[in-house]
Amino acid sequence: MVNVPKTRKTFCKGKKCRKHREHKVTQYKAGKASKYAQGARRYRHKQKGFGGQTKPVFHKKAKTTKKVTLRLECKTCKRRMQLPIKRTKHFELGAKKQ
Repeated sequence: MVNVPKTRKTFCKGKKCRKHREHKVTQYKAGKASKYAQGARRYRHKQKGFGGQTKPVFHKKAKTTKKVTLRLECKTCKRRMQLPIKRTKHFELGAKKQ
């Protein structure tokens, strides 16, 4: 189980900062996929009509976990950066230590 504090002091690359500053930590979550992205449009057009499934459907899933990505936001200049950390089944943000 990984427990990450809600704030972290780390280097900020922002033009105003360029030094170690306090960052707010949140967990990154991917946004909703766009219906109008080139790949989605191409796939939809290819699927139309007769002929069944046109592209391969992935079935051989091997991983049981996903890598956690932290989103760090500088408290002074509001610059954001992403920091991937190791794979884990249980991830907590700012929980109390036992």
